[in-house]
Amino acid sequence: MDRQNDNELKLLAKTLLADYEKGRTIDTRDIFHRPDKEVVRDITKKLLRLITPGYYQDRTYRFYNMESNLIVLIEDVLVNLSRQIGIVLRYANERNAQGSGQECGCTEGDMDEQAYCLAKSFLFRIPKIREYVQTDLEATFQGDPAAYNMDEIVLSYPGLLATAINRLAHELFLLNIPLIPRMMTEYAHSTTGIDINPGATIGKYFFIDHGTGIVIGSTTEIGNYVKVYQGVTLGALSTSGGQSLHGVKRHPTIEDNVTIYSGASILGGNTVVGAGSVIGSNAFLTRSVPAGTRVTIKNQELQFQGKPAELEDTFGMWI
Repeated sequence: MDRQNDNELKLLAKTLLADYEKGRTIDTRDIFHRPDKEVVRDITKKLLRLITPGYYQDRTYRFYNMESNLIVLIEDVLVNLSRQIGIVLRYANERNAQGSGQECGCTEGDMDEQAYCLAKSFLFRIPKIREYVQTDLEATFQGDPAAYNMDEIVLSYPGLLATAINRLAHELFLLNIPLIPRMMTEYAHSTTGIDINPGATIGKYFFIDHGTGIVIGSTTEIGNYVKVYQGVTLGALSTSGGQSLHGVKRHPTIEDNVTIYSGASILGGNTVVGAGSVIGSNAFLTRSVPAGTRVTIKNQELQFQGKPAELEDTFGMWI
């Protein structure tokens, strides 16, 4: 590097340092008081190994004894998750945000002890999460004739991956742990194209087919045996109220045995889709429908332009 370039780089560095002093959110430089995105992603991957142990290669710990391997993995997750929870609890405390462990019997006091208690409480919820994931797997296999077997679904279906991560994140959300649940579901979002807020409540036997472009908002309530196709939005009717709407029920309720086809949008906290209903592709629904309702859009008229003979050869009897 020549002297001129060196001087120019020093000038740029000084310019940026001066810009960092403006006191904006983007000027924050204290990285040690915020959760580490890569660590949270690593924890998520290890949690998925606890969910489906036979489908993830262990490249860190190799034991011939399954119990020994599991104990080491659990300890790894417990230590690292505790550290990240400790960081976000302090972060929440500084901003007067909600973040306590009273729901699981963890008493307020030393932040590190509280973080450890929360992480341990969460890990004891893994069997419950696994029960739900198994039902999602069964629903996916029964609902998709293209699936050869359940191994194919676990190893390759984005819908099951996004749902499994959301179920993990949702349990952390229920423990009032800030930031980390959203970081986990956004990792799933970036990987699968499926955006499920960790606050959403989802029943058993949930089936996402294809999945790309699905959005499920934070106060959505979904019952059992619900099937959702690509491009579906379960969203808010309006967000113009901004932060004043935080915590308000603004996303729909989907009851049991509902099927929602691709491109449909169901909006509003007062919108309830009754059990057994079918919502057709591209439907835009902002009001409740009773159980057993079929919502469809009337077919639009198709028009063909071209030479009559060519159209006859191409479409035959359909003209």
